[in-house]
Amino acid sequence: MMPAARERLHSWFYRPWFLAMLATALSATLLTVGSLFVAMNQVEHNESQEMNAQGERFLVRLEQLFGQLRESLDDLQAQPLRGCDDEMIATLQQVSFNYRFVYEAAYMDTSRTCSNRPRQEGVSLIRPPDIKGPTYSYWLNTTTEPDENRAALMLGRGNFRVATSRGHLTDMVDLSPGSSLLVVLDQGTRAIPVLGVAQAWPPAEPWPPKSRDALQVTHTRLIYRMPTNTPEYQLVLITPRTGMHVPAVWWWLLPASLALSACVGILVFLLVRQRQSLDAELQGAIRRGELQVLYQPIFDLDSRNCVGAEALLRWRRPDGTLTSPDLFIPMAENTGQIRQMTDFVLQRLLEQLGQLLRSNPQLYISVNLAACDVMVPRIGQVMARLLSVHRVAARQIAFEVTERGLVDVVVARENLQALRDVGHQVLIDDFGTGYCSLAYLQTLPVDCLKIDKAFIDALGHDAASSGVAPHIIRMAQALQLKVIAEGIEHEAQAVFLSSEGVKFGQGWLFAHALSAVQFIELITRGRRLSTRRLDDEA
Repeated sequence: MMPAARERLHSWFYRPWFLAMLATALSATLLTVGSLFVAMNQVEHNESQEMNAQGERFLVRLEQLFGQLRESLDDLQAQPLRGCDDEMIATLQQVSFNYRFVYEAAYMDTSRTCSNRPRQEGVSLIRPPDIKGPTYSYWLNTTTEPDENRAALMLGRGNFRVATSRGHLTDMVDLSPGSSLLVVLDQGTRAIPVLGVAQAWPPAEPWPPKSRDALQVTHTRLIYRMPTNTPEYQLVLITPRTGMHVPAVWWWLLPASLALSACVGILVFLLVRQRQSLDAELQGAIRRGELQVLYQPIFDLDSRNCVGAEALLRWRRPDGTLTSPDLFIPMAENTGQIRQMTDFVLQRLLEQLGQLLRSNPQLYISVNLAACDVMVPRIGQVMARLLSVHRVAARQIAFEVTERGLVDVVVARENLQALRDVGHQVLIDDFGTGYCSLAYLQTLPVDCLKIDKAFIDALGHDAASSGVAPHIIRMAQALQLKVIAEGIEHEAQAVFLSSEGVKFGQGWLFAHALSAVQFIELITRGRRLSTRRLDDEA
């Protein structure tokens, strides 16, 4: 029941339209969430930029205001007049005229108070200052009345007071709705609003923040701490965040994301259809006999005699075109068809070359094993039956495994040792391109290493990989393993490899891949065929 259910689920899951819809939904979700994240980041970035710019602008203007108030106090303190006479009133009026931000100037002593605005009571504040510095004292939020001509900020020095009106502050700092300008006192524990609505202080968020950045972004508010030269107070600008306002960038990111996800779905649909089509074609190719086995001869580099061959599987379509093994072999491994193909290669080579192998006991043919066959003992059972039928010695059939096929070294070691125990040779193909370490190699039942063509091509060139082949050769010699060099195309390569102690090689210098008839002719006549691309003749 379970295998049947699993098979139905597998067939359902691999339907092209289902995978396309799944890919479209996943990509649409990821892209939409990603675009929303980008949009919200853009909102936060814009908010932060605007708040930083506003805070810097406020700080410059407030420094101008405070500078004028302090400078006007200094002028009043420096002049000799004391008392409330007409000359003092004129002096106070002149100060308010000279300094733009001074709305009211006053003189106060124990007996009386006089101001440039005698009919108003804007500076009749008796309470202690909110900030008392060594030179100046500060009174904040001197009135809560909405009258723009009442003092909102007052400074004092000695007997003199100067104040700026709420209207002056509003003109300078232009707060947005819901924002506030606070003066924070008592080491950050108390805040007095100078402009704007009252704000709870300290903020509900963790405060003070660990970061020293001027701008603090919380879930609900932007808090800009303006640096000041006076340690007794700190100016803070608080603005509510815009919330989940969808930015304009979202309206083109969203359709772009949906369009891209649709393209992904179409691409997945086409790829799955192509894969399923190729899968079905491959199944038909096995039934129709479109697969054929060719043989890449292996030569003794010293005597130049052929000592064996590597069996290669090729797929020739009815129209004569060849499908690359790099395309259909990985697909066959994924679908499990590779076992059927390996059995086909073993049976076909013994049918084609059985007589030749019986007549030449020193000759051998190597067959590539996929990872799935390395990890199970199945291939030994198949081989035993075929060898019995064709009366061929086990030592004449070798098996090539790649480093990437040794997924579980312990299991692979047991299965490869079982093959060696009955007489088969074991070769490591494309050595140096995988992850088989020297420690693993020492424990594996291996007879021979095959050096990948890429390292042979690098010989004699100033390349980083030019020293790999000599290193593999020395390592194999230390482990008493034979070496076969793949992809030899030039005589200089063959001479160099032979001088390095490499005994065997294969490549276009000696022969291309041959059909069974051509390989039999090569062995029986004891000669090398002329160099030509015999893949196209087979």
